[in-house]
Amino acid sequence: MAIKVFFNNSCSVCRLEINHYKKIADSNLEWIDITNNDDALKLTSKKQSELLRRLHIIDDGEVIAGAKAFVVIWSKIPKYKFLSRLFSIKFFFILFHYGYEFVAYFLFLKNRKQLK
Repeated sequence: MAIKVFFNNSCSVCRLEINHYKKIADSNLEWIDITNNDDALKLTSKKQSELLRRLHIIDDGEVIAGAKAFVVIWSKIPKYKFLSRLFSIKFFFILFHYGYEFVAYFLFLKNRKQLK
């Protein structure tokens, strides 16, 4: 079963990164744009602001957000497996988590006009 990746295609930074992954990933990742997508809200049981704030995935029925979601995505893309292994080490994961949260917060502020 493919991992569902919920991303904000209206965010230029998000779109650039996800489009890169789309080009090199296989069918084990399903890409779902959250922009004006009520189905994404239902599938994740998240509010629009929560989906806009962080990247989310559904892996084996579990909703995972933020840095941990990236680690899972990278584990499924051969070119990025090394990042998955690196950021699975607790010390590096903590650094990545806080770095991601910092950047994601400012991207959220930039894109909050999307909230209904």
